[in-house]
Amino acid sequence: MLTRDDRTLPNAASVCADLGDLGLQHVGFKDVGLTQEALPDLVRAIHDLGAEAAIELVGLEPAGEARWARRASDAGVDRVLGGAHAEVVSHALADTPVRYFPFAGEVQGHPTRLRGSMEDVVDGARRLAELGVEGIDLLAYRFDGDAPMLAAAVAGVTGLPVVAAGGICSDEQIYALTRAGVWGFTMGTAVFDGAYRPEARSVRERVALALESAQQARTHASTRERGGGYLA
Repeated sequence: MLTRDDRTLPNAASVCADLGDLGLQHVGFKDVGLTQEALPDLVRAIHDLGAEAAIELVGLEPAGEARWARRASDAGVDRVLGGAHAEVVSHALADTPVRYFPFAGEVQGHPTRLRGSMEDVVDGARRLAELGVEGIDLLAYRFDGDAPMLAAAVAGVTGLPVVAAGGICSDEQIYALTRAGVWGFTMGTAVFDGAYRPEARSVRERVALALESAQQARTHASTRERGGGYLA
């Protein structure tokens, strides 16, 4: 994610360009911290990398989620993640090619946190699957519980691709999530603030190391869903 603390970086498009030839397949950003005017240029910069563009809705207000979903679709975004009002966003994206991965469970605050018990989150994910969404956005490491166990449970009960988002800052977490069967994961703050691989000399180097770790995890773990090692 081109984000820090759940906000899109003010220089997101130029940062994106610096990641040039790393082979990123997916790059994302948030609705918070982004202007409507900057959205098309940022999507274009991501597509110029040969990557899919994703927006994660963290404003958590129904009308705002619907508004940003429509803007994202108009700008050519490929995937909408997050949002706490799945029916509202699904309606806004109806008859568009945009794939929608809403947050599972009760999500609060900014930066977002996942509340409730594991049973509550899994039940919420099940209801989202019944709604007909294409995947699940799971704040696995912003949950007060066992993140890999939660991810495995959500993936198992829904049969949908799961993107683990928020709080991922180590190779150990990447490996654990891969073993749990997630389709992919996102990293933002940890890459830009240096919590992930602090020995690395640049953001570009940390992104390259994360991609390498994700590839190694996919190679060595037998996962239920090998969707593409989503790293945004």
